[in-house]
Amino acid sequence: MPVISGVVQPVEAALTSPYHKELQGVIERLILKEHRLIWNSLARSWTDSERVVLEQLHTVPFVLTSSTDKAAGRISVELPLQADNLPLETVYERFQQTSHGFKDLLSHYLSGEKPKGFLETEEMLLVGSSLTGIGELAQRPDGTLCLQPPSNGAGYFLCLEDWQTLLSSLQSASSFWKWTALVCGLVAAAVALRALRRAHQNRRLNREREAQRQEFEDYLRNHNQDEELPANACVVCLANPRECVLLPCGHICLCFHCFQALPTPSCPICRGHIDRVVPLYQA
Repeated sequence: MPVISGVVQPVEAALTSPYHKELQGVIERLILKEHRLIWNSLARSWTDSERVVLEQLHTVPFVLTSSTDKAAGRISVELPLQADNLPLETVYERFQQTSHGFKDLLSHYLSGEKPKGFLETEEMLLVGSSLTGIGELAQRPDGTLCLQPPSNGAGYFLCLEDWQTLLSSLQSASSFWKWTALVCGLVAAAVALRALRRAHQNRRLNREREAQRQEFEDYLRNHNQDEELPANACVVCLANPRECVLLPCGHICLCFHCFQALPTPSCPICRGHIDRVVPLYQA
């Protein structure tokens, strides 16, 4: 895309600042913001808040002319409000503080909102400013050239810096978003790996439980129900002898295999937490 630099000149009458009559521009933005304090019950403090009460935007057609060659042609700037960032300068700013009486202060503390005042701001693209534009250069039917937003949806840039400064800022922004995307990708990969690991552990635990259930069903199917179980049979599998002493409760109720398969380290008799296990030796 072409890079166009020139001096801002209005096609017709320029806009005049209502606060500084000597200032003229081609784009003007008037903003009125209300500033207030909001009580944060969690932080137990007042936090600053603002909202836009009024915003007005005015523009007139303007062109870019050469600052050195007066005979050079003029390039019209079309749809400047569609640029990524409006190249405006703050030419006026005033904060009007709100006065409060005793009743107002009392109502503010009860409602949790305390108005601070209003901020008036005027921003303009001044006549005579050096402007750099990056967009699509088109030719009108009358033969004049105009700079307009690209038809392919690419970025449309208007700035007060030269093209090298603009290019450097765009490269910095691109590098920042690349690193941000890389970090977000690594975090997403770590979260996905953790989720897969947890799913694998749950699947393995379910398989072990299913194997134990199937083993118990096979045991019941292959043994006579009237047959008495051994006195020292594990209370879980009912097949292997008891081999573990659970501490600190002291219960002897599990074989070592069933102890390893416990989903949580708790005694199946008293539900107490198992700190350590001592093997059982029978004479």
